[in-house]
Amino acid sequence: MTASMADLEKLYKFRFKESDLPQKARIWKTICEVFFSRLIGRDETVLDLACGYGEFINNIAAGKKIGVDLNPDVARFLDPEVQFINSRADHIVLPDAAVDVVFSSNFLEHLPNKDALDAVFREVFRILKPGGRLILMGPNIRYLAGEYWDFYDHYLPLSHLSLEEGLSISGFEVERLIGRFLPYTTRSALPKASFLISAYLRLPIVWPLLGKQFLVVARKPAGEGGRPD
Repeated sequence: MTASMADLEKLYKFRFKESDLPQKARIWKTICEVFFSRLIGRDETVLDLACGYGEFINNIAAGKKIGVDLNPDVARFLDPEVQFINSRADHIVLPDAAVDVVFSSNFLEHLPNKDALDAVFREVFRILKPGGRLILMGPNIRYLAGEYWDFYDHYLPLSHLSLEEGLSISGFEVERLIGRFLPYTTRSALPKASFLISAYLRLPIVWPLLGKQFLVVARKPAGEGGRPD
């Protein structure tokens, strides 16, 4: 939220080379098929918050797919069936209780402070259906004290434990809390071949050896309306 759209386009083009996108898409296709497909129903409406170049939302099987990003340039990388919304994460042009699942990967650390994070949580709570899930991935400051700050637009250090507290305060029920899930980046120790990625995801016992990103799954209580108290 601190960067302008022009700044975001420059950062995206510097950090994410288009030549790397096919390999990242293949990695995410396997991650979605092997792991996230077990958390997301094929008939559900899924929103990818800060969707980037669509690695997740293009590859997840769902009834309706929505990508939200502040950078308008990412729209050209999304599959035709993905509805793109060019907006801030704390003001999404959707009605209350519109989606079953909100997914977000490597986004929260770019927020300027906890107030901004609380605003995002309020908006996610609003657009989720009662009983809907929020799935979060991101770098875990607990295991990345140095590398975390190698990115110019990292502002907000978070661990899986601090996220659990913040989500609970915002009205969510945390269902799954994994401190070490995937390696930090696709350029790190994550195996690149599909069969190796599949094997890694099916063996949680090895996640603590390589994982430096958290995975948090939270739910909006079934009896809740559009906004938390």
